[in-house]
Amino acid sequence: MTEALPTTRIYVDADACPVKDEIYRVAIRFGVPVSVVAGNFIRVPQDPLIERIAAGSGMDAADDWIAERAHDGDVVITADIPLASRCVKAGADVIAPNGRPFTEQSIGMTLAMRNLMTDLRTSGEITGGPKSFSARDRSTFLSTLDQTIRRIQRRRAEQSAPSGS
Repeated sequence: MTEALPTTRIYVDADACPVKDEIYRVAIRFGVPVSVVAGNFIRVPQDPLIERIAAGSGMDAADDWIAERAHDGDVVITADIPLASRCVKAGADVIAPNGRPFTEQSIGMTLAMRNLMTDLRTSGEITGGPKSFSARDRSTFLSTLDQTIRRIQRRRAEQSAPSGS
């Protein structure tokens, strides 16, 4: 008897996510459930695939909620680098809202750069903020999310196929 693989789920770090509508469209097209996680109440479409999670207002409550649940075969959407690191280590595919994937190979350097920039800002250096979100970022995100879900579905199909056939 073959053990059923857990369902792929998309976890959204939703408080400042600029691509929620895009996530909903892709998730519905693929039939993938979405957990939209925020510190407090956030409006989501009325769809059985989309659940709203109010994780509470505690420091990192939404991040902790996502990190405790994300695993191999899931997709996490976040711009939060420490959360991305936790989820990558748990085996999840992690994508920033600009479409940039966080991987085991890239997360260490990304985390180090974030810490360096935090230190520079703390010491009074002017570092500027992130570049503004563009239509190209939105398009790149959609493409990356689509490719990621297709890759996970192919991998799961191969894992559940009977061997030797």
